[in-house]
Amino acid sequence: MENVCGWIAQAGDTPQRSRLEGAQKADWLVIGAGITGLSAALTLAELHPQARIAVVDRQRAAQGASARNSGFVVAHEHPAGDELIGAQGFAGFETDTMIARAANEEVRQRIARHAIECDWRDSGYFFAVSDPAKLSQVDAKLATLRALGARAELLQGQALQQRLGTPHYLAAIWCGNGNALLQPAKYVKGLLDAVPDNVTVFESSDITGLERLGHGRLRANGPGGSVEAARVLVCLNAFVPRVGIDDSATFPMELSASLTRPLTDQEYRAIGAVEPWGVLSTRPLGATVRLTPDRRVMIRNTAEYRTRDLSGREIAERRRHHVRGLQRRFPFLGEQDIRYTWTGHLSATRSGQAYFERVQEGVFAVAGCNGSGVARGTLWGRLLAELASGVDSPLLRTVMQRAQPGWLPPRPFFDIGARLRVRMEAVRARTEI
Repeated sequence: MENVCGWIAQAGDTPQRSRLEGAQKADWLVIGAGITGLSAALTLAELHPQARIAVVDRQRAAQGASARNSGFVVAHEHPAGDELIGAQGFAGFETDTMIARAANEEVRQRIARHAIECDWRDSGYFFAVSDPAKLSQVDAKLATLRALGARAELLQGQALQQRLGTPHYLAAIWCGNGNALLQPAKYVKGLLDAVPDNVTVFESSDITGLERLGHGRLRANGPGGSVEAARVLVCLNAFVPRVGIDDSATFPMELSASLTRPLTDQEYRAIGAVEPWGVLSTRPLGATVRLTPDRRVMIRNTAEYRTRDLSGREIAERRRHHVRGLQRRFPFLGEQDIRYTWTGHLSATRSGQAYFERVQEGVFAVAGCNGSGVARGTLWGRLLAELASGVDSPLLRTVMQRAQPGWLPPRPFFDIGARLRVRMEAVRARTEI
């Protein structure tokens, strides 16, 4: 089975850019042309309009993991029990929410500044469950979210069904005043289209390592060419080890998703002609589901720690898992109604906090968006460019203080532990898949 991302197919193609060939020189090099890398490049171009800026990506620019996520623009996360008001972790959750709101605002500003058409919906989304026991401490969660600036409302039973068009979910917290939805491939394509003339993007070009030269210069080497620059920003998220950064304490998770055909007018009326929506599970491995503005259903109900990509046979297997999740929610949809199935990676950390570092002289890196890559990635790109440019701010200092990704045991012990943890979480989330 082909691995074709529905978001990318709908966003349309972009003109193909050159591969990296020969010895290139630049003032700045950004490795990675996803949300974080393009946000960093745009910020560098604003701060240094006369500088030569190169961006290199190992595949088509704006078509990697950034274009393959579920399109949730996070301002308010679902609080864990130890993050509620009065609990020990509330202060940290309050700080993280302040950062998330700043990240959410960064996305809004990018969309407005560059006139990006990306199906933006500023209508909040739902933390929803089919097993009400998996939505606990509701009053405390509502109070916590509201105290931090969110609009939050409990919906149950018929009232929830009228909002979602399916009886599958029995309880949910709708959370707005910041949380939004967009089409991720259209958003990252818009960032790519916005890069100015002093930014050169090379695609389908792998960078295999960094080499330190004299006079404070660095060279990024690849099979077909190299780029020499004074400053290098590594924006590879799950793949930072590819350039020799092995101590980021991040690890990749492979996710798969499917997108259906548009619902017919009759089907749409049958579910109540509801407004487009997004649902996040309260369990880490529960399903993420969306009803899009063009009436398609997207479902992502697998997440795996893997050391190799899924094969075509394995993708077909995951697709059947998506079908089972779809039919729990909309029984009239089957495998024949799926138009696209794809995989993507997110960069995770043990603590849920990012890796954000001045790695060495002239080299800066960020990774670990932990499933909130649209908003965090946009903000991280700007802040990384500012850090590399010597621009200080209270927000940057706070982000760097919170950037403690946590310790990971060495392989193969981590591999064994990660796979066991994923299996355990899948069992806990079985009613929500």
